[in-house]
Order: sequence, then C-alpha cells, then structure tokens
Amino acid sequence: MTDAPPETPTVIAIASGKGGVGKTWFAITLAQALARRGLRVLLFDGDLGLANVDVQLGLTPTHDLGAVLSRSVPLTRAVTRHEAGGFDVLAGRSGSGALAALDPAALDSTLAGLRAQATGYDVVLLDLGAGVERAVRRMAASADTLLVLATDEPTSLTDAYAVLKLFHTDRPDGDARLVINQATTRAAGERTYATLLRACVTFLRREPKLAGIIRRDDRVRDAIRRQTPLLTRHPTCPAALDVEATAETLILPSAQSPRAPSPRSGSEAA
Repeated sequence: MTDAPPETPTVIAIASGKGGVGKTWFAITLAQALARRGLRVLLFDGDLGLANVDVQLGLTPTHDLGAVLSRSVPLTRAVTRHEAGGFDVLAGRSGSGALAALDPAALDSTLAGLRAQATGYDVVLLDLGAGVERAVRRMAASADTLLVLATDEPTSLTDAYAVLKLFHTDRPDGDARLVINQATTRAAGERTYATLLRACVTFLRREPKLAGIIRRDDRVRDAIRRQTPLLTRHPTCPAALDVEATAETLILPSAQSPRAPSPRSGSEAA
C-alpha cells in the first residue's frame, strides 16, 4: 500500500494590465476573506521589482523571497504570519533588479519550488506585478486560476484585455476570470464587465467569467493608510462585503471543511 500523494495548493494569480487599480489591496483582502472561511492561505508577493504587500500590512519580515531564491532558508521559514488576517505572507524585495530580471529557467524553478514547499496550504495567492512583462506572463501561466483586475478607465480596460489575450496565448485552456474594482455601483460594474466580455468574445473567442464586482469605498484608502486589512478595520463596509462575495466564488467544494492551522511561520507580524 503506497502513501497518498502530498496535498497541493490551489494557486490563484492576481494581475492587472496597469498599476493603480488596487491589485495589491485586493490580494490582501482576498487572502483574509479566504482565511476567514477556514482555508490555509499563503500570499506570495510576486511583484518582483516593486513588492509592497509587507508595507501595506505593516510587516517587517525577517526573510523574503530573495532568501528563498538564494537557498538561504526554505519557504517555510521565510513566511511571515499576519495574525490579524489569519494568513501567511512571503514578502518580495522591492527595487531588486536581480529578482525582476530572473531568467526563465530560474523563474520556472522558483514557481515549481513554491508549489512543492507550499503543500501545507490550501490556497497560494500570487500578487503579480502590473503589466505584461515576461516574468509576469510566466507566473500568470503557472497558476490554476488567473484573476484580472480592471476598472472602468479606458486604459485599464485596454490593458486588462492585453493581459487576457497573452494569457490565452500562453495557456489556451487556462482559467481566467475578471474582477471589476472601484465600481460606482454594481450595475456600473456589470457594464464594465460587459464591455470587456464583448471584446474577448469578438477577438479572442473567449468568455472569461465574472469573479466579482468591488464597489468604490473610501474606507479602503483608510485601511491602507492604517496598514490594516479592510476586513479587520471595516468588516461590514460595501467593498469588504464585495470581496467576501468574490471569495465565495473561488472556494472549491473540497476545501470548505475546517482545516488545521497554517504551517509554522519563520517570523511574526509586527
């Protein structure tokens, strides 16, 4: 009788065509929403050049992605626990040209290693850098699901479409979904989604699902300024409820039962 294979996490990448659409904030809030549902969550700061998940959370990690890549420490010792959010963080290294310029083989090895070492988690969220650079594309293509964040600004819509187009080139059968952020109303968010959907159907012959609509909410900015997750500071505000609803659409039936605590972290939240 052979041992069962180790449990592997679901990897969800979060991308946007342009910066300034709230991608990192959304990744943090989604991590907390999934953790509140009993899932063991690792938030991986995959913005290899301008990492800032730890800044938004007020964390001072002992180790970061650079230490993992240099093999100084294993992933399990490099993560930092965010107790209030109930999830773990693997911080990036902001301004590191070395990380941003990883060659394809090294990046693929890093992503494979992430999956191999993250077997203690149910979900790994990859907060990708904005844009369509080579490293971003490879990380997006490695995920089980890609969430593309967009707003109603024309540049955001154009760039989100570009991300979807390249993703389907890299992963023809990949699972890509849309999240509309900063919508004035749900109806407005649905119109923004419909605009992107028409372009995808017409030119890509694809119909990306709508994962969620997040309404514009001034309390988001307040939570970011306070370096506190939105679901901790303003748990019942419209944007918080919208992210909670989005989390529900992503939960796999097999992952809804209570789980054991997250793997022991190498350092604690500040």
